[in-house]
Amino acid sequence: MLENVSFPMRAFCAATLCVLCAQASADVQIKVTVENLSPLNSIAFAPLRLGFGNGSFDAFNLGAVAGAPIISVAEGGSGSAWLPAFAAADAGANIGSVNGLLQHGEMRSATFVVNATRNQYFTFAAMVVPSNDFFIGNDSPTENRLFDDSGRLLMSSLTVKARDIWDAGSEVFDPAAAAFVGTNSLRSPQNSVVSFNFAELAGFNGLTTAANYRFNSGLTANSDVYRISFEALPVPEPQSMALMLAGLMTVGWLARKRRGSILGR
Repeated sequence: MLENVSFPMRAFCAATLCVLCAQASADVQIKVTVENLSPLNSIAFAPLRLGFGNGSFDAFNLGAVAGAPIISVAEGGSGSAWLPAFAAADAGANIGSVNGLLQHGEMRSATFVVNATRNQYFTFAAMVVPSNDFFIGNDSPTENRLFDDSGRLLMSSLTVKARDIWDAGSEVFDPAAAAFVGTNSLRSPQNSVVSFNFAELAGFNGLTTAANYRFNSGLTANSDVYRISFEALPVPEPQSMALMLAGLMTVGWLARKRRGSILGR
């Protein structure tokens, strides 16, 4: 049948197959699993905002004023500014979220197709609740190298400790205005800078959360609070793409044959 397909069509399909195979060899399907390791009745986490990129998106810096992208995460758990900022800084990045409030002992997962040779670095951010503007995330955009130059996974997980919790410095600490235990409309600007801060979470002790438990921080500097795990899953083999292209060539041949029969009438 292939000999009846026009040379331009065969050339097009061959070139397309080469491109698809090259792309397939770079693509890796990664399952990202997040787990809340904090003590019972302690902190929860808003949805995880994440991206696999080339290491150019710098979301925030220690000692600097927080910008709109990280504030959107830290004050409301939203990716409304963080995700677009990532995409603008790194157009080829693979970005997304692991959704849902993550309470004590809970796990959630999401799967992403990643160009592992281009997007070797993993960046993340999630709000800590209850808080006014606390979050977890990586300061340096090249801190978490996930893939080597061949696209192989370099680490299976990363763990966040209580001492790694950030304070965006954008909102005044006020339990009455904090997410999960207070009323956000009461919040007021702090106009400070990004710093490490987990000890202040004890200020919420004894308050009843939106999930109806009495909060007790129970954290020390070395307490594990969050784990992100990575698992490489199979992606479609190039043979599958070859079968798809063969199907396209067959369709092209049938269309050409039908056109010829119509013209011959």
